[in-house]
Amino acid sequence: MSSSAASELPTVFAYHVFCCFQQRPPGHPKGSCGAAGGIALWEALDMELQRRHLPEVSMVPTGCLGFCSAGPLMVVYPEGVWYRPRSEEDIKTIVERHFIGGEIVEELAVVLTY
Repeated sequence: MSSSAASELPTVFAYHVFCCFQQRPPGHPKGSCGAAGGIALWEALDMELQRRHLPEVSMVPTGCLGFCSAGPLMVVYPEGVWYRPRSEEDIKTIVERHFIGGEIVEELAVVLTY
């Protein structure tokens, strides 16, 4: 493979973080992560990732992740861990302990059932 072909390959990330940005109208029966304060939390996550200079963490905005009443939700791969942060402190804890320390933050993780 030539060096120019190798430079066209995508960056491989240690973590892919999918954050629900779904915003439904106020009073919608399903609710939404946006209505539950998710967008401000995801902005805080983006800023914390930049502040900590963590290019190995890819944050991806998504639409509905399917568990609207449990939001705001994010899911982290490769572990497949779902988190429900409630504050900027929760975001900082996830960044510090999971993305930097490599441990799942059990007290912020949620188990979703179908």
